[in-house]
Amino acid sequence: MKVTVVGAGHVGATCAQRIVENSIADVYLVDIVEGLAAGKALDLAEAAPLVGHGRSITGGTEYGPAEGSDVVVITAGVARKPGMSRDDLLETNGRIVTQIVEELVAVAPDAVIIMVTNPLDVTTHIAKEVSNFPRERVMGMAGALDTARFRAFIGMELDCAARDVQAMVLGGHGDSMVPLVSSATVGGVPITQLIDARRLEEIVERTRDGGAEIVSLLKTASAFYAPSAGVTDMVASILRDEGRVIPVSVLLQGEFGIEDTFLGVPARLGAGGVEEIIECELSDDELAALQRSAQHVRETVEAWERICAG
Repeated sequence: MKVTVVGAGHVGATCAQRIVENSIADVYLVDIVEGLAAGKALDLAEAAPLVGHGRSITGGTEYGPAEGSDVVVITAGVARKPGMSRDDLLETNGRIVTQIVEELVAVAPDAVIIMVTNPLDVTTHIAKEVSNFPRERVMGMAGALDTARFRAFIGMELDCAARDVQAMVLGGHGDSMVPLVSSATVGGVPITQLIDARRLEEIVERTRDGGAEIVSLLKTASAFYAPSAGVTDMVASILRDEGRVIPVSVLLQGEFGIEDTFLGVPARLGAGGVEEIIECELSDDELAALQRSAQHVRETVEAWERICAG
């Protein structure tokens, strides 16, 4: 199995590290900055005897070595800075993603594309339009990350292991995301029995602002440990054909009453990519919030189309 990771910054390099060190696949790391991907790949290759994996990792600036990739992870683009929203990155990152996907389709026409670059749902839309791949093979990593944050914050609140928290976040990767309070549990106990409504709303808001909170602390970078872990879960489920249900941004074609919009929803990931979209039961408020989130994504896609037309 082979994975190409585009972008050797914090997110991309940490993705590459997690994928090889978990012995999921060989990795080719690519970046336009001369020496960056090759240097980080060499460093990771030299660590292999110490961490005990036998996977290959190489790096470069050309897309040719991505040939035959089973999965392509795109992390390249401009990161947020304090005070910026994900949507502020639209024009720059939209053009970057367009060029990358054009290059990759030529050498890895059978790959599954996992988008990480923000604004996530729109760049995933762009990847689908440029590649013309079926929707099963183009998805965005956001729900896995947002869900991890939600679970972590609930665990912090209750002073329990986050792995015992079962929860899910749907919707767009931004202020309109929809943490599902109604179905969240800890050890099978509904969180609504453990945390009062006012405090739960604060946790929901912290989840929505999770990326901005880290940006404000780091000042010159955005989150990368948790995003790379989310990517690794998705890559593992696809390449190992595990069939795990993970919330990912995928093109909806009538599911949840939403048409032709990329949005984070539960999906079963296996060898074919998105093998099934799970239409879980939502409360009326959650469904309305999901549809508002879809509308925000559509408006941002329309902004991208105006940029292209101009």
